[in-house]
Amino acid sequence: MITRPLDLASRLRPEPRSFDWLFYVNAGLLVLFFALFGSRFVLAPGVSVLPEIAGSDANARRVTHYITVNDQMQIIAGDGLRDLKSLSDWFKEEVREWRKAPAKASRRPVLLIQSNKGVELDLIAKIHSEAELQGFEVHIASIEPRTKGK
Repeated sequence: MITRPLDLASRLRPEPRSFDWLFYVNAGLLVLFFALFGSRFVLAPGVSVLPEIAGSDANARRVTHYITVNDQMQIIAGDGLRDLKSLSDWFKEEVREWRKAPAKASRRPVLLIQSNKGVELDLIAKIHSEAELQGFEVHIASIEPRTKGK
C-alpha cells in the first residue's frame, strides 16, 4: 500500500497485558515520600516566616497593593525587582491609577509590606514612610502570636 511503505505496524511488539499494579505502587511511593520528607516550604515555595505582632488580626484590612522584601534586602513590587528610587516612582504611578478607578472600597489605597524576620527595620521604615508620603495607608504583614492554649 502506498500510504504505509515500510509496514512498521507489523514489526511492533504487542502491548503488555497489564501494568495497573505498577501505577498504584508509584502513587503510593510518591505519597509516602511527601509524607516523610515534605514540608510546607517544599510544596509552597516563597512562603516567608512572618513576624508575630499582638493585635494583628484586629487591624486586618483589605489591601489594594502589596510588596515583598526578602532576606537579601530585595524589594519585589508589581512586575519585578525594584530599588528605593524606582519603588517611589511605582508608588506614584499606582496611586495615580488607583484614583482613576471608578469603584473604591476605601479612601486611600492600602499597601501591605510582606517581609520575614531577617529584614532590617531601617529598610521597612524607609519603605513605610515613602509609601505614606505618596498617599498609601501602610500595613506590615504579621501574624497573631499563638497562646499556649491554642
